[in-house]
Amino acid sequence: MSDTVVVGLDVGGTSTRATALTLTGDRLGTGRAGGGNPTSHGAERAAAELLTALRGALHGVDPTRVAAGTIGLAGAARLLADPAGRAAFDRAWHDAGLRCPYAVHGDALVAYASGTAEPDGTVLIAGTGAITAQVRDLRLDRVADGHGWLLGDAGSGFWLGREAVRRLLADLDAAHTPGPLATAVLTELMGSADIAPRPRDTVDATIQAVTRRPPVELARLAPLVVTAAADGEPVATALIAEAAAHLASSVSRIRAAGADTPVVLGGGLLTADTPLATAVRAEIGWHWPHAPLRTAGDGAAAAAWLAARGLPELTDPAALHARLFPTAP
Repeated sequence: MSDTVVVGLDVGGTSTRATALTLTGDRLGTGRAGGGNPTSHGAERAAAELLTALRGALHGVDPTRVAAGTIGLAGAARLLADPAGRAAFDRAWHDAGLRCPYAVHGDALVAYASGTAEPDGTVLIAGTGAITAQVRDLRLDRVADGHGWLLGDAGSGFWLGREAVRRLLADLDAAHTPGPLATAVLTELMGSADIAPRPRDTVDATIQAVTRRPPVELARLAPLVVTAAADGEPVATALIAEAAAHLASSVSRIRAAGADTPVVLGGGLLTADTPLATAVRAEIGWHWPHAPLRTAGDGAAAAAWLAARGLPELTDPAALHARLFPTAP
């Protein structure tokens, strides 16, 4: 068992991270590359980033020691259904010197596994988008939201950014003096907080500034809301409370009242020390007071752990998880 190595990858839209570890939890190497999501970058570019990250993780490691691997990926089902995309990933795997099989799982499952070793529970992720998933026997079962910026992702970074702009526009329509949050949003979008003598001109210019960019870029305004809420700004504080309620509502669609299985929080808005994370923890605690609340950790290590679970020589998956994530029971 000491010679056996597993590889895990956490593939996102902005970065790809890989790790190689032994079945006793020794980390042999890590690798990092650019965004490797085939949906947003195309299969060939995604596979090239995958290969770069793999080579970094396997530097100095004999790839024949690797017995299994797992790739955590947003939109995993799309990759599995795309022969050309899967072939590109297969080539990258082979070019890294690997001959073992690998599994592809959704990033929600990997986030869950990075927070707990329990086979059943719930994961709630809020970053640019937002999604909730029920996990049964360490497999994704039911899913709520994750519907994208146009139809859902309520409580996400995109949602916060869009709602902040809507509040700004409402202030301008009513000829109200913008508060701190609205002023910060106006400055970010327009480069200045100046309002035209005819406020409607500023409204129209703001709308143009937003619509000239891809809609999802509204998520870049979310940190303004988070910072303003931390300072006690009333509009931002209300938006954070509303976002937390939306996220808790998505959990309630798929999680039974009174359930006591773990809830894992993932995504940048919930893993950092933010007002939204605090508000969501309070909402989850109120709805499911007996549920252990965990925070997602290293996704690449969690992917490697998922790969290791399928090997017969790993006799105690929980012990390996405890070593990799000492604060995540």
